[in-house]
Amino acid sequence: MSPAPILLEASFHETTWGAHRLSPWFPDQDTRIGEVWFSLPSGEPLPLLVKFLFTTGRLSVQVHPDDAYALEHEGHPGKSEMWYVLAAEPGAVLAAGFREPVTRARVREAAMNGDIEQLLRWWPVRPGQVYYVPAGTVHTLGAGITVCEIQQNNPVTYRLYDYGRPRELHLDQALDVLRLDSHPGPVPAAGERLVSCPHFVTDRLEVTGLKHEPEAGRWRLLIVLEGKGALSGRRMAPGQVWYVPAGVEPLGIVASERAVLLRTSVPS
Repeated sequence: MSPAPILLEASFHETTWGAHRLSPWFPDQDTRIGEVWFSLPSGEPLPLLVKFLFTTGRLSVQVHPDDAYALEHEGHPGKSEMWYVLAAEPGAVLAAGFREPVTRARVREAAMNGDIEQLLRWWPVRPGQVYYVPAGTVHTLGAGITVCEIQQNNPVTYRLYDYGRPRELHLDQALDVLRLDSHPGPVPAAGERLVSCPHFVTDRLEVTGLKHEPEAGRWRLLIVLEGKGALSGRRMAPGQVWYVPAGVEPLGIVASERAVLLRTSVPS
């Protein structure tokens, strides 16, 4: 008997920079929710972690190590990630990479005195944009942004600057791993394929009516961003993430209204 898709469970994480309003993806909350994480009901970890992020303030200026550094110093692989922008208030910005060539000594000085924001390249944000943030890229999200984040499922984050919040910084580790070059900005729109990197491949699916999702030789995740309908005969709605095991028979995705999904998997 063919395995069936599994609806992942959502967990809500309160942050100082989070939001009360999470609709239309989730019910609005009394506390400030910054991140919604998804996991298998069994608790078994997946190589990729999907999050929805909601910001009313800036996140810390941070960087993630690559696999080699993280394996040596943290005992597990590193973290590359991508953002799909779902909503952005007027004037919303995010930072990725540096504005101009800079030295590690200058980055250290700026992280310690608070000038680091002036070194970063800030990008104006609008819905539908995609940003690929490989390991080593210094980055942060500004206020007024909602994104779907897909990342290697590893916990390590090195914070360079956190606006005086009482959280640990990791300046020495961050300086070890950060890249000093610029970032290309939003991924150019080029059809269904959004990001293809050594750690994940992500496509954007737009569905009107019926779409057949073929059987694949490896597992994948389907992330519902917009629209309603049914997936393999079960209710489909924004904010859902489905785990589709390898060997599942071709799926029927039926949209009662225009639906947008992300499909992501680990490269074979």
